[in-house]
Amino acid sequence: MMKGLSLVFCTVLLPLSAFSGELVVSAAASLTNAFSEIGAAYEKTAPDTKVIFNFGSSGQLLQQIEKGAPVDIFASADLATMDKAEAGGFVEKSTRAIIAKNTLVLAAPVNGETNISGLADLSGDKVKRVAIGDPGFVPAGKYAKQSLSSAGLWEALQPKLILGANVRQVLEYVSRGEVDAGIVFVTDAMIAKDTVKMVATLSGHDLIAYPIAVVAGGKNITEAKGFANFAQGAEGRGILRKYGFEFP
Repeated sequence: MMKGLSLVFCTVLLPLSAFSGELVVSAAASLTNAFSEIGAAYEKTAPDTKVIFNFGSSGQLLQQIEKGAPVDIFASADLATMDKAEAGGFVEKSTRAIIAKNTLVLAAPVNGETNISGLADLSGDKVKRVAIGDPGFVPAGKYAKQSLSSAGLWEALQPKLILGANVRQVLEYVSRGEVDAGIVFVTDAMIAKDTVKMVATLSGHDLIAYPIAVVAGGKNITEAKGFANFAQGAEGRGILRKYGFEFP
């Protein structure tokens, strides 16, 4: 199999078959940049393996796995989605590990005209649109809902909320100035620092942890374990750290 790194965005369900030598990794959208680099680095250690990434919201990725998509590795942006995967027997429990942590932030367009310094400002008349991930599928959206609820703002902000299909879509809304503010991970805001500014670090939400696990019944169990171990090793952690991720 020719060596090379491929990215797949989960707009459609993955086919129900995979070629030998291909390692399919379904990972949370917020891991896109870091995992793409980790995949390229891993391929150098396993030249016969082609890593194919499927990035999207953790909930939608799990739905694909439940429907039989040929996935070898699953990495979510929250513990709850991985708990569900484990409870359903879709991942190998013994391979589960937390590879990184993250921080939730309130972000605004660099050139935005609205002066926002914290969650309380979102209820002001000048703020018309606030983007968050869909709490039903997107971990960043779930954390955002928790933070807004803790601040007593969730119900009041309902008319202003724009729901993104994943955290990177929320980042795009903020980056393009299509919303006055958005709630994303610090790692997302960092990669768009030319167009997005972080205005506040948020609290009042669950621990933001990224579990990874080998998918049960995958075609490439040995390579899947190898990738998971690599992501948790010194080189993998170095890449994750470069993109702003923290560790347990």
